[in-house]
Amino acid sequence: MLLFRCGRDIAPVLLCDWSSFSPVSAPWVHISRVMSQQEQVVHRARSAFRSGKTRSLDFRKLQLKNLLRFLTERSTEIAEALKKDLGKSELATELFEVLGSEGEVLLALEQLDTWAAPRPVEKTLLTFRDQVYVQPQPLGLVLIIGAWNYPWAVTLQPLVGAIAAGNAAVIKPSEVSSHSAKAMEELLPLYLDQELYPVVCGGVSETQDLLRLRWDHIFYTGSSSVGRLVMEAAAAHLTPVTLELGGKSPCYVHHDCNLRVAARRITWGKFVNCGQTCIAPDYVLCDPSIQNQLLQEIQRCIREFYTEDPQSFQDYGRIINQRHFQRIRAMMEADTVAVGGDCDQEDCYISPTVLQDVSPDSKLMQEEIFGPVLPIVPVPGLDQAIQFINDREKPLVLYVFTEDQKVLQRMLAETSSGALVSNDCLVHFTVSELPFGGVGHSGTGSYKGRHTFERLSHLRSVLLKSLSLEAVNSMRYPPHSQSKLRWARLLLLTLTLRRLRAVTAATMVLGLAAFIIQRFLVRSS
Repeated sequence: MLLFRCGRDIAPVLLCDWSSFSPVSAPWVHISRVMSQQEQVVHRARSAFRSGKTRSLDFRKLQLKNLLRFLTERSTEIAEALKKDLGKSELATELFEVLGSEGEVLLALEQLDTWAAPRPVEKTLLTFRDQVYVQPQPLGLVLIIGAWNYPWAVTLQPLVGAIAAGNAAVIKPSEVSSHSAKAMEELLPLYLDQELYPVVCGGVSETQDLLRLRWDHIFYTGSSSVGRLVMEAAAAHLTPVTLELGGKSPCYVHHDCNLRVAARRITWGKFVNCGQTCIAPDYVLCDPSIQNQLLQEIQRCIREFYTEDPQSFQDYGRIINQRHFQRIRAMMEADTVAVGGDCDQEDCYISPTVLQDVSPDSKLMQEEIFGPVLPIVPVPGLDQAIQFINDREKPLVLYVFTEDQKVLQRMLAETSSGALVSNDCLVHFTVSELPFGGVGHSGTGSYKGRHTFERLSHLRSVLLKSLSLEAVNSMRYPPHSQSKLRWARLLLLTLTLRRLRAVTAATMVLGLAAFIIQRFLVRSS
């Protein structure tokens, strides 16, 4: 059952003529209006959540298994949609969109019992007879707004965490990758509970309408400019947000590293998905003495990976649309092209391109490129590279290619970024144990694996006390005295259970030692 088709304009309809309405003359009149289709979808999802069926771990596991079945059975439709949207090959779709999502589902199925279980905490002398623990609890209704560059992975992976945590979730795919959005709208409801996990399609106005509604969490993946708008809308209801944004992720290449290996990994990380990856290395910083050799190695890798004619090669994609094509081409006009630079506007094709001796004031260095264009900015040394990075917004990830541990430790200590990866690109996104997210301008909050579950849960503090030991508890009641304060200090700060256990263990060891010594002395005598 389809909720509504992509791109349809929806507006609320008022039932009352406000100009003629008088609450004095007609106090019995009930003011109402017809909810928009989006509001109806949200109302049904919230009502379904309040029914309590997501509390059952078995229900959550069933939905996760259905999502896994969807990824397996509908892989052809997913690949066809991505081919139309971004020119992705079937194998690239499997590698970059499906495998990671399957992995997240399998991990959630394996670990859900552990994630959702109560978590005991350390007790004190005042609570040693009580139950004290943390209980993960569903937040409620989550809005997931996906991105167009990886429309399945960055939409479904947060959904895995939302389902595992017991939430309802309204899924809003990006209208820019329209074929994927349509496929998601038509196919996902065939596998998941349609009331709890509806797909809502549409453009900017539909997204704005959704953001005006009340949510328990908003999970957005996209640009920093739209991220600000999402946060502003969420603030009206004090709704917490996860913003997975982007920015200009630097790649520092130190002169000591193996340039051939570094070039292979940088080339792959930059040009996969035609450069339209939020964690792609946005630009390279390197010493001028190694710039030419690095350029040669990158050029060699481009030919090896994408042949002499990337435009006809099946594993090299396309720019998403004409607007982004024009934006990227305009950014690279004033700089020196060292490799590539070929463009075909009708085909939305830009070849893998590398520019050398790029100035920090270049257009390319003012905003995230998000395309197959790699500027190389020469810097005379490590100090200047660190200063260059710190003078700009905090990136989503910092890449450092070096075999010198001192260089790496300085980068770790003196810079800030969502992640730091040495001697590789992109691969940290595949590690579910690592939280994936930005800092500052590159985002807030993180996800992947258990981190998504935690992000979309409320960790509820639970203290179930006994009505006994009132004599001990009476120290907190008025009238207060120095004697009561001394007892409180003793019980709260000095005689903790941990210290008592340590003292008890030490006493037992000393007692055992004394017993052994005594037996030895008796035998000796």
